[in-house]
Amino acid sequence: MKMIVFDMDSTLIDAETIDELAAVAGVGEEVADITERAMNGELDYGEALRERVGLLKGLSTIRARHACESLPLMQGARELVDSVKQMGYKTAMITCGFMISARRVGEMLGIDYIIANDLATNNGTLTGEVIGDLTECDSKARMLKDLAQRCGIDPQECVAIGDGANDIYLFENAGYSIAFNAKPVLRGHADVAVDRKDLRAIIPIIQGIRR
Repeated sequence: MKMIVFDMDSTLIDAETIDELAAVAGVGEEVADITERAMNGELDYGEALRERVGLLKGLSTIRARHACESLPLMQGARELVDSVKQMGYKTAMITCGFMISARRVGEMLGIDYIIANDLATNNGTLTGEVIGDLTECDSKARMLKDLAQRCGIDPQECVAIGDGANDIYLFENAGYSIAFNAKPVLRGHADVAVDRKDLRAIIPIIQGIRR
C-alpha cells in the first residue's frame, strides 16, 4: 500500500459542508434531508448534488467562505494523517464537496493531493451550479484511477476511507477500504468498519495492513 485516500465530509471534518452552507443560506433543513437520503443511497447522487447546490443560489461568497472557516476537523484527523505520513504513505482527499472548504482542510492537515468540485460564482454570489468532475456516484473511483496513474501506482495500492454511498465505487476500486462511522449502504463494501468517532482508531488498522 502506498497511498491513503480520504473522503472529507463526515470523515476528515465533523460536518457536511453543503449542509453548513445551506444553514447560512436559510435552506438548512431541506438540504440536510436531501444529504441524508443521498448518503444512504436512497437518491441518485448526481441529481441530489445538483438539487442541493441549486438551493444555495444567491448566497454571497463572503458568507460562504466564513461558514467554511469554522468547519471542525474530525477528532483524531491530525494524528491519523501525521501517522500515515510517518509510515511513508502519500495522502489524498477525493471529495464530492467543494474547494471552498477542501483547500483549507487539506492545507491544515498537509494532504498531498486535493481533488474536489467548485461552486460557480457571479458578482460575489453563488449561481447555484456546481463545477467539477465529482458529480456522480462513480466519480470518486474515476478520480482515484486518474490520480493513481499520475502517481505511477495502482489503485489496488491505495487505502480508501469514507462514510457514504458515494464512496461505494471508490471502495470497490481501492486495494483496501475502511468505513468510518459509515451509512449501512457502504459498510458491506468495506474491508473493515470503525464505529468509534475518532480517526485515531484507524491508525492500528493501517499499521496492520503494512505488516
